[in-house]
Amino acid sequence: MKKNLILIAAAISAMTLLSACGSKKEETSAADVSVESASAAETKAESGEKQVLTMATNAEFEPWEFHDGDDIIGIDAEVAAAIADKLGMELKIEDMAFDAVIPSIASGKCDIGMAAISVTEERKLSVDFSDSYADSALQILVKKDNTEITGVDTLEGKKIGAQNGTTGDLKASELVGDDNVERFPSYFEAVQSLKQGKIDAIIIDKAPAKAFLAQNDDIMQAGEDLDLEEYAIAIKKGNTELQEKLNKAIEELKADGTFDKIVDKYIPAE
Repeated sequence: MKKNLILIAAAISAMTLLSACGSKKEETSAADVSVESASAAETKAESGEKQVLTMATNAEFEPWEFHDGDDIIGIDAEVAAAIADKLGMELKIEDMAFDAVIPSIASGKCDIGMAAISVTEERKLSVDFSDSYADSALQILVKKDNTEITGVDTLEGKKIGAQNGTTGDLKASELVGDDNVERFPSYFEAVQSLKQGKIDAIIIDKAPAKAFLAQNDDIMQAGEDLDLEEYAIAIKKGNTELQEKLNKAIEELKADGTFDKIVDKYIPAE
């Protein structure tokens, strides 16, 4: 009996020893996994993978942003790419309706908005802006055979076209009232409507106006330029870190001549 008790005690001791060894082994394995995970994270960090800078735009606004086959090119597209490069990031462009650009920034869906966006007090309620990177103005376009519209003072009672959500849209409403404004998804459609005589005039930003005038010899500018505007990059409200980085990048691109080279590529000097 005593022998049996001794054998049972020995067996229990052996089991305890094995159990202790097993626990030690598990702890070692957990430590190994932890080291492996840290190593994997470090490897990923050193892999050179870039963070993505997502840009919301409306690629219907030549020369600022427009389609070239499957690509989106233009002043804003190239400036954004240069900024992303300075930030060590990869640029991704999301094309959408112009009136969806500001909401996409405000909601955090995209990081920045660049679509020849004019800084307005109304837009400042929804988003913050970088420093201005370009100036523009509004212009009135009419058919060349139009002798009635000679400037802003002759628009009363006329049907005015504009791209939905743009400052041209806002200005047209201010001048002739909402009922006399025809809104289009793009200025290309507005120009086609003008050429077909469905509307009397268009209010549009200066640079795309220049592009349309070069492509259509049956339309012209009526009168002088209207409101002076400033273009800037839209950012989600409160994102001061990104705002400061963008401002620094814009300053550097202007100082080293990169910005002027991009603009000259799409808007040659007269």
